[in-house]
Amino acid sequence: MKLEDIPRLSLGFLPTPIEKLERISEQLGISLSIKRDDFTGFGGGGNKVRKLEYLMADAVSQGVKVLITTGGHQSNHARMTAAAARKYGMKPILVLRGNRPELYQGNLLLDHLFGAEIDFLDPDAYFTEINPRMDHHAAEAAARGEKAYIIPLGGASALGAMGYVNAVKELAEQYSAAGTQVPDYIVAPVGSGGTLAGLHIGCALYLPKTGVIGIAVTGSAVPFSERIAVMANAGADLLDFNKRWTAEDIRIENDYIGPGYSIPSADGNAAIKFAGNQEGVLLDPVYTGKAFAGIMGCVEKGSIARGSSVLFIHCGGSPALYPFAGLLTNDLAG
Repeated sequence: MKLEDIPRLSLGFLPTPIEKLERISEQLGISLSIKRDDFTGFGGGGNKVRKLEYLMADAVSQGVKVLITTGGHQSNHARMTAAAARKYGMKPILVLRGNRPELYQGNLLLDHLFGAEIDFLDPDAYFTEINPRMDHHAAEAAARGEKAYIIPLGGASALGAMGYVNAVKELAEQYSAAGTQVPDYIVAPVGSGGTLAGLHIGCALYLPKTGVIGIAVTGSAVPFSERIAVMANAGADLLDFNKRWTAEDIRIENDYIGPGYSIPSADGNAAIKFAGNQEGVLLDPVYTGKAFAGIMGCVEKGSIARGSSVLFIHCGGSPALYPFAGLLTNDLAG
């Protein structure tokens, strides 16, 4: 099956632009650009829109009435899934890792405005309870005579990964139209792995000279390299693409997670301020700030060579800035 043959709904404002970061490039000694997937628009924008174009096509085709997914308090994926559910007349149910807050801020506020039913799970019990809890919501919907559809964490599945296969196809067309050289590396945050799986498939198909680097923003019980290889292979099968990946083929940088998922890191916070001050670009403390710090760290230690050309996938997430206002403005204290 060709990519064009897989059902897809149009949700994002595509193609998103590529922007050169001139001042940061000069300071880091690399040619750094960003793919502005924070500009995808729908539901507040972000990379998950690309995955939802394929996942929602599947859900709509099945007559789904209840859409269920999961994530952290500041999950961009949960927020955009809630918006997509409402666009297609479905009820969104979000099972989120974290206790019920006193105040809904950032993505949680937007989830509420989209009318999502939010089920909060104790963070320590999350990994053992999440799948049974989502299954419970699906069973309740079925008992009401409503078909439910569970989207995995981050939309990370072979079908969801098609969103970033399509993104690389879009990139190849943009570079060709502009007559510019393709990047040496594409770099993206890694939270659930679907984006990176799609990037690997897409680069193998459309940008074979470009390497893919993932910057982990969370830990994983199963190493990301293994999970992503399995997902990329399943995605290749969807496309009848005779290509296989092993864990050794998947490059993940694990030194920039900080204290944990959705917990800001000192390096990530510094990267947020650096990008804002140098280029007027907004990053966030959960995903893109840590990943941008990863690029800077890789250049400093030489694992991204100076003189390289790098494209950063800006996955969005600026709503997650606001719950951390106090932390990000602590330099104003006193």
